Amino acid sequence: MGNLFGRKRRSRVTEQDKAVLQLKQQRDKLRQYQKRISLNMERERALARQLLKEGKKEKALLLLKKKRYQEQLLDRTDNQISNLERMVQDIEFTQIEMKVIEGLKIGNECLNKMHQVMSIEEVERIIGETQDAVEYQRQIDELLAGSLTEEDEDAILEELNTITQEQLELPEVPSEPLPTEIAEPTPIKNRPKPELVAAS
Repeated sequence: MGNLFGRKRRSRVTEQDKAVLQLKQQRDKLRQYQKRISLNMERERALARQLLKEGKKEKALLLLKKKRYQEQLLDRTDNQISNLERMVQDIEFTQIEMKVIEGLKIGNECLNKMHQVMSIEEVERIIGETQDAVEYQRQIDELLAGSLTEEDEDAILEELNTITQEQLELPEVPSEPLPTEIAEPTPIKNRPKPELVAAS
């Protein structure tokens, strides 16, 4: 059902991924081969000891030569494993570099598009218009500030004082002198509480 409209699904596995996988599989096979050789070498060494005890020196010597040859094979497989691991690391690092380069390419294209929209001439024109508008506003401010005479300034200040006086309605000061003694408060008389009559 994944191929509903006849479109092929694009695999997210790249050729580089396949190559890395094959290299890792080959490395793992070489490691298994090394284990097998190591086990054989141990067995043959034990067998060579046994043959020496039995007095079969020629056969023991032959087994030791075979063991020596297998040691050389182990050294060569170590080199091959190291080459495979280096190759895997190189491929993986190259993939990272390719992604970085692709990102830089996309960023560069985006910057170029933005530069096409905002050319230097356009930026200079906008800055010039902004400076003209600021200068125009400054001239208007100077005209407004300079159009008031000293008499107008005085009238404005007087009107401001009048408005503030109207807003500050303070109580009038009493004309009679204040009493010097404070009168004692009169006690409140206790009134009898009315009796409550129960309803029948």
